[in-house]
Order: sequence, then structure tokens, then C-alpha cells
Amino acid sequence: MPRYQAARAKCGWFDNKQEGEDIMSEESPNPPGESSQENASAGAYWKENIRLLVTLMAIWFVVSFGFGILLRDVLDQVMIGGFPLGFWFAQQGSIYVFIVLIFFYAWKMKKIERHYDLDD
Repeated sequence: MPRYQAARAKCGWFDNKQEGEDIMSEESPNPPGESSQENASAGAYWKENIRLLVTLMAIWFVVSFGFGILLRDVLDQVMIGGFPLGFWFAQQGSIYVFIVLIFFYAWKMKKIERHYDLDD
């Protein structure tokens, strides 16, 4: 018996599918233990998770690439600690912002997971 057929035999909800039939088609039933409400909740969770990731990555991109490279000449007119602000962002500012974003992400994900009852 080929490997995939042995794996299919172990899973109960694959048994009623014919060879070659799409097991995740629109009309296929949900896996055991999953309701359409749970699927909607999982979809909302991942939508919120991806939205948070995209937002934080955009902030990091603007700070590191925008402030450190593109807007450096404009920011160099402002001095911070005796150094031009553009230089500061290129050398240290983007790293500090990245660390803050990591802690913010951890805090926000804990809050999102608690909202969807996925916390530890």
C-alpha cells in the first residue's frame, strides 16, 4: 500500500472521498470538531494577525529605509546628541524602533489571542 493511502486510511474524514476527488472543495464537510463558526473565528484571527504584521513591517520599513536613507538629508538638519538625526536613524534609530516593535507585537498578539481564546 503506498504511503499516502496508508495515511488516508488512518484519517476518518478522508474515508468517504473517492480517489482524485478534491477533499477541500466547497461542498466537503468540515473536519471533525470544527464548525463553520470556528472556521470564521480562525479566519478573523489570521486576518487580524496578518494586518498587524503588515502594519509593523511597514513602520519598520519607513523608519529604517525611509528615515535612514531616503530622508537622511532632510533629517540631518536636526541634531540629536551632537549627531545629525538622519545619521542617528541609519545607525541606531531603526534598531531601537525594531526592538520596540518586537515588544509591541508580543503584547498585541497576547491581546489578540486572548480575544480569540487562544492564549496559554
